[in-house]
Amino acid sequence: MNEISTQPAGSPGGTMTSGKRTMPQDFSIAVRPGAGATLAGARYGGERRQSMEGFEDAYTDIVDYIVRITHRIWEDQDVGYIYDTYAQGCRLYDDSGVKFGVERLVDGTMQSINALPDCRHYADDVIWAGTDAEGFATSHRAINIGHHTGPWRWGPPTGRKLETWVIANCVVWQNEIYEEWVLYNTAAKLQQLGIDVAEAARTYAREGGVTPIGERPSSEALRLAGGRKPISLPEPDNADGFDVEGTVRALFHNTYNRRDLSTIDRIYAENVRWHGTTNRTGYGRSDVRAMARGLLATFPDLGVQVDEVYWMGNDAEGYSISARWSGIGTHRGHGLYGKPTGKRAHLWGISQLYVVDGRIVEEWSLFNEFDVIAQLVSEDNPPDLA
Repeated sequence: MNEISTQPAGSPGGTMTSGKRTMPQDFSIAVRPGAGATLAGARYGGERRQSMEGFEDAYTDIVDYIVRITHRIWEDQDVGYIYDTYAQGCRLYDDSGVKFGVERLVDGTMQSINALPDCRHYADDVIWAGTDAEGFATSHRAINIGHHTGPWRWGPPTGRKLETWVIANCVVWQNEIYEEWVLYNTAAKLQQLGIDVAEAARTYAREGGVTPIGERPSSEALRLAGGRKPISLPEPDNADGFDVEGTVRALFHNTYNRRDLSTIDRIYAENVRWHGTTNRTGYGRSDVRAMARGLLATFPDLGVQVDEVYWMGNDAEGYSISARWSGIGTHRGHGLYGKPTGKRAHLWGISQLYVVDGRIVEEWSLFNEFDVIAQLVSEDNPPDLA
């Protein structure tokens, strides 16, 4: 097992014996095919494959726990099971900011199930790290398929089919989730259901849905230290083994803070497959660069920081990596969102990166795009005239 000296954000106080998190060195505990609506066929359950002290006896390992509680809550519609699997004072981060307490989660889940009662949640992957003693960190990507047959906050049912994907990162200890960072791919959902995203964002902003930047759990990225030019972070040569954290931090810093898009050519495979927010897709380094250019053109002063990295794997089999990141920028450029508004916006995202032979061969990345649009159209968010 590999270890790094980064304690999971939001770990239950007093339960960690050190600030190190253990990284699994293989894929023996991983998502099995057929997860979601066909759990029985996927052979979940059975004998314990991992020490799970404090967890219900039914769960064999941390991946089994994540996949099966999701199935029970969302597909069996046992919404009350949230009380058994989330801490009473859990912290919940989504597009709209931070919420506290399990009742908010119960309410939101019931609203979503009412709008899409036949929705199925297929586990695409769960990247994890930690132990039962340290607490686990998990990054769960799922495909959602269903039909919009019930009312929700954006209007009456449309009857349309929804097929999109989400990512949820959790901190778990003794059968309870203490912290969850989840991106619902909201703009993709609205698009597929025939709802105007910009107009929905305006309504959302008018109803007070936008959390002010000062109240969000983020800090200013260290891009221009002391007013000097942005430095480059050294990219590991990886000659003695792939340096996951060093490579990921150099990738985000040098691409977004240094504005060196050639970093992508050195770290991504030529034939990389890329999946992005609002169901964007791409193939090859040029499409990865295009999204980075779009963000930097939209927010010319954008500063980004990596908030958390963990992974599973080894040099022979490759690595599956979860990176959670955040940034702040001013909408002063023509890029993704039309005419510049001069308004500040907070971005945060989760990227799942898959490495083979020292290069990223696949990426799944979401950021809070609907929330970003709402921040730009909000009447309560004045332009930054500095």
